[in-house]
Amino acid sequence: MEILKGIDLEIPSGQFAAIMGPSGSGKSTLLGLLAGLDTATSGSILLDGQEIVGLPEDQLARVRGRKIGFVFQAYNLIPTLTAEENVILPAELQGLGSEYEERGRELLSRVGLSDRRDHYPVQLSGGEQQRVALARAFLMRPPILFADEPTGNLDSANGKQVLELLLDLNRVEGTTLVLVTHDRELAAYASRRITLRDGLIVSDELIAEEEKVYRA
Repeated sequence: MEILKGIDLEIPSGQFAAIMGPSGSGKSTLLGLLAGLDTATSGSILLDGQEIVGLPEDQLARVRGRKIGFVFQAYNLIPTLTAEENVILPAELQGLGSEYEERGRELLSRVGLSDRRDHYPVQLSGGEQQRVALARAFLMRPPILFADEPTGNLDSANGKQVLELLLDLNRVEGTTLVLVTHDRELAAYASRRITLRDGLIVSDELIAEEEKVYRA
């Protein structure tokens, strides 16, 4: 079954792009392919200039570890690890844990969770878990951050807080942000909006500065 059809897309460094469209349009599949989490059956995907289609899994894992942060709708925290341990997990997996412990604490502080760093996911609210996931995604200073409906499981207050943290962390770290969302209010902060329908790009528009939404 063909999910995406003739996608031709380039996202420049530093851009905040929102990918939109109805359920089943291929948004999450496109994000998974761009992030190297799903395998393309044809075509070419250049990630920061490197071809990732056809890469062996061990090489692909190294590319993801160096270049990509990913925020999932379902948080994907490890239940047996504390908030701090979850944040530094990407570094631990690369044998760099001790070098990133201080940065992990700094990021937890930046997302307002210094006092919750020894808590386990079950002891955290949904909004707090998503903030831990955000800190984890930024740990290795990835040049690219992908987020799949990062506010989809949150109430409006927590969703707004997570969005503001995404924007703040993106600006501070200078990371390219590619975000899948159904939420037009969230997409209003993006500098580019890409709309999919039935596996095709039906709209791809750059947003003029005066049309973008900014926080007060």
